[in-house]
Amino acid sequence: MFTSQVQVRVRYAHTDQMGYVYYGNYAEFFEIARLEALRNIGLNYKELEASGVMMPVYELYSRYLAPAAFDDLLTIKVVIKELPSARITFHYEIFNQHEQLIHIGYTTLVFISKENRKPCRAPVQLLKALQPYFE
Repeated sequence: MFTSQVQVRVRYAHTDQMGYVYYGNYAEFFEIARLEALRNIGLNYKELEASGVMMPVYELYSRYLAPAAFDDLLTIKVVIKELPSARITFHYEIFNQHEQLIHIGYTTLVFISKENRKPCRAPVQLLKALQPYFE
């Protein structure tokens, strides 16, 4: 199992009229955490695309447990529970600065060839980078 985390400070632009983080911004927080998780294992999403593999989001689940507000410091934990094949699932837990779990979710991404937009296997460099976490 692979685990990573990143912190995000809630900006005023992230909030709605009630002063809470607008629900659509959690997808952005997931993306930030996902990209940094890949970076933490030595991969860069831009380089994966340049190698010919794209990773569109296939499924997104988001559950709100408590609100986040302007200037909160959020810690987003990302977990990959299994080695990918034709798709990869990232699980998320978001904690506020008081270490309270405020949000959970996951995204499933599929691997497609940039050339023909058809499904393909997980990139070899991704599998090699993740393999040590599953031994």
